[in-house]
Amino acid sequence: MTDHPADRPQEVRAFFASRAATWDTKFPDDGPAYAAGVAELGLQEGERVLDAGCGTGRALPALRAAVGPRGTVLGADLTPEMLEAAVRAGRDRDAGLLLADVARLPLPDAALDAVFAAGLLSHLPDSAGGLTELARTVRPGGRLALFHPIGRAALAARKGRPITPDDLRAEPNLRPLLAGCGWDLIRYEDEDSRYLALAVRRG
Repeated sequence: MTDHPADRPQEVRAFFASRAATWDTKFPDDGPAYAAGVAELGLQEGERVLDAGCGTGRALPALRAAVGPRGTVLGADLTPEMLEAAVRAGRDRDAGLLLADVARLPLPDAALDAVFAAGLLSHLPDSAGGLTELARTVRPGGRLALFHPIGRAALAARKGRPITPDDLRAEPNLRPLLAGCGWDLIRYEDEDSRYLALAVRRG
């Protein structure tokens, strides 16, 4: 099951560009879920964190609160309209915003302590390439949280689609995918209330 059939960055951008203006109004109650997801990263004061595929920036206030004023918060997204919506919502006060493809981030190696990625995996044209690039930017021992405010079954029901065995977000598929990209999956939750896969950068 994927959220849409995008297989190229241009299609991802077009999909979200047309939805950016009303994205937050469609999901007005997700704030607490995002804050709880961010909390699972265990961020410390002064750490450096990226929201990969940040969209309208719903996680950015929680990420800023977690790392404090001395920390670094970045939000990267492929779609200019999503970043514009983040600015209109005032979330650029919490983070530096990057118009960037997660598969080619303008960041040095090991520049980050952690990555938060909400709903990202199903939108990556090359999931292994994207996860490998995130691993490149995170220090050994750093963390990755793959998150969604509802679980796979609830999301599939919302979209009227079945969950298929080849869904990359299923644990049997995700664990080896992450391992091949430099991550060790240490926690996996797939409940109606949320989806969370927490991984640690190997090395």
